[in-house]
Amino acid sequence: MRFDTVTNSAALPLASSRRERWSAIGTMTMCVAMLIASEFMPISLLTPIAADLHATEGMAGQAISISGLFAVIASLFIATVAGRFDRRRVLMALTGVMLASLVLIAIAPNFAVLMVARGLLGITIGGFWALATATIMRLVPAADVPKALGIMYTGNGMATAFAAPIGSYLGGIIGWRGVFWVLVPFVLANLLWQWFSLPSMPPRATNPVGKVFRLLGRPHVAIAMVAVMLTFGGAFAAFTYFRPFLERYTQVTVPELSLLLLGLGVAGFIGTYYASAWVGRSLYRLLMGLPLALAAATVAMLAFGHSFWAVAVAMVAWGALNAAIPVCWSTWLSRGIEDEPESGGGLMVAAIQLAIMLGAAFGGMLLDRISIAATLIGGAVLLVLAALTVGSGRRLMGRG
Repeated sequence: MRFDTVTNSAALPLASSRRERWSAIGTMTMCVAMLIASEFMPISLLTPIAADLHATEGMAGQAISISGLFAVIASLFIATVAGRFDRRRVLMALTGVMLASLVLIAIAPNFAVLMVARGLLGITIGGFWALATATIMRLVPAADVPKALGIMYTGNGMATAFAAPIGSYLGGIIGWRGVFWVLVPFVLANLLWQWFSLPSMPPRATNPVGKVFRLLGRPHVAIAMVAVMLTFGGAFAAFTYFRPFLERYTQVTVPELSLLLLGLGVAGFIGTYYASAWVGRSLYRLLMGLPLALAAATVAMLAFGHSFWAVAVAMVAWGALNAAIPVCWSTWLSRGIEDEPESGGGLMVAAIQLAIMLGAAFGGMLLDRISIAATLIGGAVLLVLAALTVGSGRRLMGRG
């Protein structure tokens, strides 16, 4: 049973409607988990993917980059496209593209097909994330938006915590292709859940692409996007190549690698929890301090890279710090561009995905041309530059 679209000013009084509404939030949460798992699974499978497709590890890392490129394009144009169709159909179409991408990855005969499949995944990533916040604002009353967003980000945390270690472990048993086949039935189940749970959300006024770019004319928004790109670019320049670092420096086995990635992911729950608790009163200090602390954790991994337990501690810290960053920037978005949530969301997603793409490419170039140590140092430098860009936070405050 479907329910009518709800605006922020009106809530459905019936308990059954409320249950249906939260079921819709549940299916979005599952979609987030599948997206995160699909997007970053190659990080835990980088070495076997490279070997099987006859590519360098740096080239395999570009599978992260290419999804970022298409995510940037999708995030910039999705608001304009979605404004002409029922939002329910748009979200289901995006999930269908993700399903097709996973099947294509699993059967990829060569590196070129893998890149095409990752490009399709990027369309879903950019499109979904650009619409997510605005969609939730249409599903629940204003008072429930923070709770709904928190539930949706739980899917992010769960996938971050378990996708990489499970992928690494299963990859050693059923191969990297088998790991992607495992994801297929879950995405299919999510698509069916969307069919039964998502309400009809009729199109509203179109949202021109130019509106997204006009936001950059606001000085505080432009500076924020630079800081966002440096932060996420630095993080993913390092994170994308954690597996080759751990295999070469720490000389971990596959079970040890899975354990380290699990620790990193579980720590993300801690980072998300404390960021949510502190962000209301310390937003700008967190936006400046988190990249600095993440840079320190990255350098610590390199400095103590030959000690398993020292690296484990550094990775737990890294996971907690990294998970806190999206919470802080999402909060800034709700304050800094509150008058244009869909355009602001598209711009933020575009900046993040472009940063992931360039960061992974930068890290891969340093890995192939210099060393894995250069990759981690390069990521740390970008993170320090991000902190300097944020500064005291005054430049990120709008005039309103």
